[in-house]
Amino acid sequence: MKEWFEYAPVWLILKILGALPRRVARGFAATVTSLLFSLQPKLQKTAEFNMRLAFPDWADAQRKDATRKMVRNLGWMGAEFARLPRLTKENIEDVVILEGHENFLEGQRRGKGVLYLTGHIGAWELSSFAHALYGYPLHYMARPLDNKRLDTLVNQYRCSSGNRPIFKNESARVMLRILKDSGTVGILADQNTLPAEGAFVDFFGKVACTTTGLARVALHTGAAVVPGYAYWDETVQKYRLRFEPPVELIRTGDTERDVFENTRRFAKVIEEIIRRHPDQWIWVHKRWKTRPKGEPALYDF
Repeated sequence: MKEWFEYAPVWLILKILGALPRRVARGFAATVTSLLFSLQPKLQKTAEFNMRLAFPDWADAQRKDATRKMVRNLGWMGAEFARLPRLTKENIEDVVILEGHENFLEGQRRGKGVLYLTGHIGAWELSSFAHALYGYPLHYMARPLDNKRLDTLVNQYRCSSGNRPIFKNESARVMLRILKDSGTVGILADQNTLPAEGAFVDFFGKVACTTTGLARVALHTGAAVVPGYAYWDETVQKYRLRFEPPVELIRTGDTERDVFENTRRFAKVIEEIIRRHPDQWIWVHKRWKTRPKGEPALYDF
């Protein structure tokens, strides 16, 4: 019964947003998201704290403007997610255009698979979906939702363009097989990680525990690591799915050192992307929550 009570409203919202004209759906979703955010003081404090840490020279007005745009973008992405079933190979260019795609193709030409390095930037749900419609489907890392009905619904939307999930309990084996077959695996590498699964590397001038899994797989397989993200471009009123040049790996022969240095390099790439589009990253995530042993917590609220 609990699953049904959780599932029904989500299904209804997705269907309503999906049926509305795109402009109306985006506006409605942005308004609702803004209202919900105004009722979440802890999320507001987290966003303000993170921005002060990352951009200490910003004025209060600049932080407030970036927060407002971040919340708006989250609402927009919710509407875009609801409309995924309406996107096709014929109309995807009306919503998402490719930029720097030669960088992805360069990584693909190396023949050892591609690790699509990305984060919660812009419309991350739309980025991989659109790329599949352009002819380049991928496998994405996923943690199953506790509500099985919701999990099935979400993955039905995500997979309708040809993408496929890799669940955590099968990740290593499946990922290695995909890369061996020259496939593509998308990895969100911008979230806080437990010490057993990550390394403390610099992120906006403050060490943050960052997953080392990406570096370990890249070093083991030789797969190309290609950064990609979809950001909103006000000038054309579309998302640009931007690919950066493949990140060249550091190989010294010292495995743990190489894992650390490449993890640091990947974090720097994500940071540079966020600096270019600061209002399109999810500042409400406690990115610096895990601290080195003996260091006090940063989030005391």
